[in-house]
Amino acid sequence: MTQGESKEEKFKRIATKRVRNAIRMIELIGKLSSSAYKYSQEEAEKIFSSLQQTLDNTKALFSPKKSEEKKFEL
Repeated sequence: MTQGESKEEKFKRIATKRVRNAIRMIELIGKLSSSAYKYSQEEAEKIFSSLQQTLDNTKALFSPKKSEEKKFEL
């Protein structure tokens, strides 16, 4: 964190860089679809399934946490 940088400013600075990098890497994965490579539909599905699972897990980290209500019963 640079001096005088707020947490919000730090978040925006780092998030912008990381998201741009992630987009660039995903675009590189897309280039694997060219005729220079040979792949099966199953392999392609594994790639997208893994990416989607990672995206879903990461998105969940940004969701408000629901406090688990502890219920007591006799």
